[in-house]
Amino acid sequence: MKILIVEDEKELAKDIVKYLSGQNYVCEVAENYHQAIEKITIYQYDCILLDLMLPDGSGLALLEIVKQENKQDGVIIISAKNSIEDKVKGLHIGADDYLAKPFHLSELAARIHAIIRRKQFDSSNIIQQNEVKIDLLAKTVKVNGIEISLTKKELDLLLFFIGNKNRVISKGGLAEHLSGDLADMFDNHDFVYAHVKNLKKKLTDANYGNYIKTIYGTGYKWEI
Repeated sequence: MKILIVEDEKELAKDIVKYLSGQNYVCEVAENYHQAIEKITIYQYDCILLDLMLPDGSGLALLEIVKQENKQDGVIIISAKNSIEDKVKGLHIGADDYLAKPFHLSELAARIHAIIRRKQFDSSNIIQQNEVKIDLLAKTVKVNGIEISLTKKELDLLLFFIGNKNRVISKGGLAEHLSGDLADMFDNHDFVYAHVKNLKKKLTDANYGNYIKTIYGTGYKWEI
């Protein structure tokens, strides 16, 4: 899962990245309005953490752009401006949640999890795809009732496939999801092939329904 942190307080941004990375999120940071616009325009995120007070622009203006472009990224406003007016305006524009500074990182992580779960999996902590069962809180995967061991990347990949079932996902899209904007630094997508291959082998060994289909020349699809 990929998170964009729009925050000009460098230490706070660093703390959020450290904590969320430990929770298996790929994190990117934009320190100002213009960096945020560039990233939001080019990339797609599971959740955007948006500070209202930026040195070169308004967080609310960024939120308006996200909604005008019909992007499906979840948005949590994180701001020291704790006025009712700002909160109401942000939620009215389309933010999913509002968290006033200072906050506990564990609470932030819980809010992010709730938004992603609601947007992708109809608010359920248990994802069931025929014989494949995923417990989002325990981070466990069972196939035909038998638990299989997946790496963090493999679990993230499986959730991404299921969250986009019956859609063709390009190799570039998978690379971006797994590595964020660092994906642009890779000359090829060999690391994507490796993760998909390992995931498919573990699922196949557990006799799953062969839902991951290779779309030659394009990418992959979780086909149900």
